[in-house]
Amino acid sequence: MNLNSTVSVVAMDMGSMLPNHPPLVIAEQFGTLETLYPARIDLGLGRAPGSDGATMAALRRDPYAGVDDFPQRLEELQGFLGDERPGQRVRAVPGQGTHVPLWLLGSSGYSAQLAARLGLPFAFAAQFAPGYLFEALRLYRDNFQPSAVLERPHAMVGLPVVAAETDAHADYLASTMRQKFLGMIRGRRTSAKPPVEHLEMSPTEEAQLQQFLGAAIVGGPETVQQGLEAFLEQTGADELMLNTDVYALEDRLRSYEIVADVWKG
Repeated sequence: MNLNSTVSVVAMDMGSMLPNHPPLVIAEQFGTLETLYPARIDLGLGRAPGSDGATMAALRRDPYAGVDDFPQRLEELQGFLGDERPGQRVRAVPGQGTHVPLWLLGSSGYSAQLAARLGLPFAFAAQFAPGYLFEALRLYRDNFQPSAVLERPHAMVGLPVVAAETDAHADYLASTMRQKFLGMIRGRRTSAKPPVEHLEMSPTEEAQLQQFLGAAIVGGPETVQQGLEAFLEQTGADELMLNTDVYALEDRLRSYEIVADVWKG
């Protein structure tokens, strides 16, 4: 597989952690977006709360809500986005009948298997949890059951990519995202930090950092092109969602320009 294939690169930022919100609220929010921007909205649904216990408490949520009842919440959401049913007492306005396309998001095997059973597209979060990527894709594809939504599996993979004019400069820019994850490892969450030439870390921290960023592609144009080609060959991903986590906006935009250039060949 190469970058001139039919595989598409998308930047998709429409997602919701289903345990944090009532399905009716999500249906009306995304139904509004679909009404404003028809056929341009996809909705990714996560099973995890996506935050820590303190934030969950601030949301007034049971920390276990959505974990055991995720399939039921998903079915309820599908009902609010689908056609109105006879005798339906509660409707999503707007939302009902918009049929916003749903994706299941995941970083483990649970959502992969549920997406397979329901015949939905699946997106894996390799931008921060690459360790289970190949097993999740295998579970999804091996267990996929065709549905009214999809005839065959359709997988997206989130991927960290930092592209610059040279390998050395890209590696320098990537120190911003490394600092972020290193801070998480050390229990100190901070805002984005400017890039640095060198990061001090222990061998254990370096191994932990690799668990977060093991799939990252960092380099100049040729390195990024080779990395993307190899990644697509290994995963067979139908779509990629690229995440460029650098400090300066101009560096982020330039990274996407370089990716676009190598994608066109």
